[in-house]
Amino acid sequence: MAVYTALSKGEIAAFIRPLDLGTLHSALGVASGIENTNYFVDTATGCYVLTLFERLTADELPFYLHLMKHLAARGIPVPDPVADDAGEILHEINGKPAVIVNRLPGQSVMSPSLVQCRAVGEMLARMHVAGNDYSRHQPNPRGLDWWRATATAARAFLSPDQQSLLASEIAFQEQIALSAARIPQGPVHGDLFRDNVLFEGEQVSGVFDFYFAGIDALLFDIAVCLNDWCVGSGEHDGARVDAFLHGYEAVRRLGAAERSLLPAMRRMGALRFWLSRLSDLHRPREAALLNAHDPTHFERLLRAIRGEG
Repeated sequence: MAVYTALSKGEIAAFIRPLDLGTLHSALGVASGIENTNYFVDTATGCYVLTLFERLTADELPFYLHLMKHLAARGIPVPDPVADDAGEILHEINGKPAVIVNRLPGQSVMSPSLVQCRAVGEMLARMHVAGNDYSRHQPNPRGLDWWRATATAARAFLSPDQQSLLASEIAFQEQIALSAARIPQGPVHGDLFRDNVLFEGEQVSGVFDFYFAGIDALLFDIAVCLNDWCVGSGEHDGARVDAFLHGYEAVRRLGAAERSLLPAMRRMGALRFWLSRLSDLHRPREAALLNAHDPTHFERLLRAIRGEG
């Protein structure tokens, strides 16, 4: 959630006027994240988040926005896009597609307890079950084709050893792609890191930032979570892994094939975020506020999962 497009308070006030959100009280640009421009917007009717999409086009956005609507209607605590009088949830500001959603309560937790890890596992499974009848389809935007293209662009910035690791891992993931396509599929969040979940106490109060969502193996979502929520000192924390998986399976049981593929999916998740962080570090876009993440964390994690120490 970087700020690439600076907006004045007057511009934001004009944008929300047709949406019946009341008088604008304040608007604050949000620096965390990397893909879109975001503002916290407080009005007479409540607290909201305004997002301007910097890469995604208006044609690409309905999958994400209607997925949030779908999940919200089924009791999942996700941002619910605000519609105008015509029922449209996708808007425009400064020539860019935009959405405004309710701001969810709670705080992100950077050092989750075992109870919180279990709660996230339960919530992810609830999301997967709730998304089972979602009718729109879009492949995971950070899938195999994206890995190949991003790896090609990133090689110039890597050492020979890193280049070898990248080529080896992509070859491995190409081999298991067919097996991954045979396990349960559905809408995945694709980016359910700790900073995309809110808590009130030990309970999950919000899940947000669905703009990497797509149809993929549900196990991929689990692997992404294990690689962020359940890692300590560069390795997976067994107690947190167990808590997360117990929470998930209290709602949706994993099949034998999913259990067998979980280590490969953990590698897939580490590869995906190593590549995206390499791209963000070495090929950054201009932004008023932007904090790039360190790619070496996921390189180390990938090596650890591969058994390279």
